[in-house]
Amino acid sequence: MKDFINRIQAHATDFSKGQRMIAKYISEHYDKAAFMTAHKLGEMVSVSESTVVRFATEIGYDGYPQLQSALQEMVRNRLTAVQRLEVTSDRLGKQEVLRTVLISDIEKIKMTMEEIDRTVFENAVSRILLAKNIYIIGGRSSSSLASFLGFYFHLLFPNVHLVSTMSASETFEQMVRIGKDDVVIGISFPRYSRRTIQALKFAKNVEATVIALTDSLLSPLAQEADYTLIAKSDMASFADSLVAPLSVINALIAAVGMRKKDEIAETFSKLEKVWEEYDVYEKYDKSDD
Repeated sequence: MKDFINRIQAHATDFSKGQRMIAKYISEHYDKAAFMTAHKLGEMVSVSESTVVRFATEIGYDGYPQLQSALQEMVRNRLTAVQRLEVTSDRLGKQEVLRTVLISDIEKIKMTMEEIDRTVFENAVSRILLAKNIYIIGGRSSSSLASFLGFYFHLLFPNVHLVSTMSASETFEQMVRIGKDDVVIGISFPRYSRRTIQALKFAKNVEATVIALTDSLLSPLAQEADYTLIAKSDMASFADSLVAPLSVINALIAAVGMRKKDEIAETFSKLEKVWEEYDVYEKYDKSDD
């Protein structure tokens, strides 16, 4: 916010009346402005969309999308549940909810595909394959992502630990044996889980390799990580949108699987016999056609 205020103050003498109104509105309602289109913001302060776009370039951004991204980066981890609900109401308005949310999720996957560092991804995969033990931790809404990754990694590796975040003591008791030959994968998105951050700091202190799956290099998880995998998250609603992070996890599972193809084929062959013997899956009978 300080950077934004500094930008406004540096150019304030050159602002038109409409631009001063925009500056005032964003300064007072930045939590809502961060998720408004240029058109919507213009409507709120009774100026044209082009005036909003010129305002963004006037204070040093390449355009309105860059200004909006900067505001979103600033506020996303600070919004309370009530504020998120208000933002959702403002963003969706009278639009068709299903279409709006799906389009937003598609955009996040596209952004992730463009911004994720392929070299970092491949290096993270290599380090996972060399790990003595693999610890996976994700709190709050990210616990579902951690569970999904843990489910498949348990099929691929004999040394996977899905760390519970139910209590601080429980979390660190499960991590007490972590060493420098181990890998810890931490997953969290705004609002970032403090316990996940603390767990990564703990792992870093004992020289374990830390891999973070989060939304930005400015994320507190990234500050503790040796490898940071960026996946775009958003609030298409007051619930977290975790479609792009799940897609990156799918890619991680596939990449690891391809590197262990022969070994996995043997494991799955054994599993199929177990699943058959204990009726794990519904059986398909051709006579049912």
